[in-house]
Amino acid sequence: MAEDEEVPRDAEADGDATTSGEDTAPDDAPKTAPDDVPEPPPEPVARRGRGFNGVLAALLVGLLGFTIAVQIRSHGEEALDGARTEDLVRILADLDAQRSRLSDDIAELRQTRDELASGSEGNKAALERAEELADSVGILAGTLAATGPGIVLTFVPGDDPIRAAVMLDAVQELRGAGAEAMQLVGANGSKVRIIASSYFAESGENLVVDAVTLAPAYTLTAIGDPETMATALRIPGGVEDTVKKDGGTVIVRQPGTVEVTALAQVADPEYAEPVD
Repeated sequence: MAEDEEVPRDAEADGDATTSGEDTAPDDAPKTAPDDVPEPPPEPVARRGRGFNGVLAALLVGLLGFTIAVQIRSHGEEALDGARTEDLVRILADLDAQRSRLSDDIAELRQTRDELASGSEGNKAALERAEELADSVGILAGTLAATGPGIVLTFVPGDDPIRAAVMLDAVQELRGAGAEAMQLVGANGSKVRIIASSYFAESGENLVVDAVTLAPAYTLTAIGDPETMATALRIPGGVEDTVKKDGGTVIVRQPGTVEVTALAQVADPEYAEPVD
């Protein structure tokens, strides 16, 4: 029976071994599980990287724009560093005058737009606007008399007569300063409306403007901003200096309101026609 008793012990040992094998199987499973499960993709890290790059790019673009603006401003300031005080004053006055005129034009155009869009009053507003345009064209063309602020220039010759080129320079300087209507009157009472097609010639000591003979002294009247036009005539080497070198004198007056009553004879165009 001793041998019979050993059998259960062997079986018990085998059973213990089997039980031990079953107990260790679960312990081995968790060790292999991490190798089989895939790692999650690093999407949040990528999104954070893209967000940071976007912010960095925006900052760089903003810095570049600020640098360009500073450079442009610096170049503009350098361009005016060498200008004289008189030139800076004239430039500032011209800019103020242009800004004022543009503001008035914008306000007028907006008002016209609103009136034309108002429906029943549209035709009336369009007719009034057409009349205003006709008046403006008539003043610029010299077919209508005009009044407004301006200056009066008197050219008194010295030993040498006032040359046609000098009078033409005076007209061009006034136009550049914003003169809208001009006339030239001679001591003999003859007067001429100065328009875009006017020409100047000499006949002895007299001037001939658009086939009209004018005797000295001459009075040139211009409608526009008085200060701007007077400043333009005083530019070194300009009209006043030229007349003085020839022994003559230019008298500049700003009476407030002036009148331009001379009218131009405008011929109908022979070749040009309006475009539909």
